[in-house]
Amino acid sequence: MDTKIVPGLVKEQSLATLNPADSVMDAVLLMSERKIGAVIIVDDSARLSGIFTERDLVNRVAAKKLDPAKTPLADVMTANPDTLRPDDSAREALSLMSEHRYRHLPVVDGETVVGMVSIRDLFNVVKAGLEDEVRDREKFIFGSDYGVA
Repeated sequence: MDTKIVPGLVKEQSLATLNPADSVMDAVLLMSERKIGAVIIVDDSARLSGIFTERDLVNRVAAKKLDPAKTPLADVMTANPDTLRPDDSAREALSLMSEHRYRHLPVVDGETVVGMVSIRDLFNVVKAGLEDEVRDREKFIFGSDYGVA
């Protein structure tokens, strides 16, 4: 269950990034188009500035009746978010996400954003690890693959 996050989960991700000056509407359209729940906000040097999530949209934009077309992401994003490193394990990521109630976390290698991990991604890693453990135990007990799918 200590599977490393990167490169496994983010190796072929196409990052969804916007600039802090872009509008909330830009983020909403990108999130809708890509069917994702968050976008990474980077500055002009491509360094992480923040993250904008569905929760930010609800709590910081819609609940305050702000105009998404006129509101810059800088005003409503989560600035300087917690991040994961490429060598963090799924267990470490889940612990951080559970403790702070995050559903998405950027993965940063030095100053370079290399991906984003969602709670769903991590659930799938942990689930696969548990299924492998069960399969290994049944193989040990019964002497062959016993039928765990």
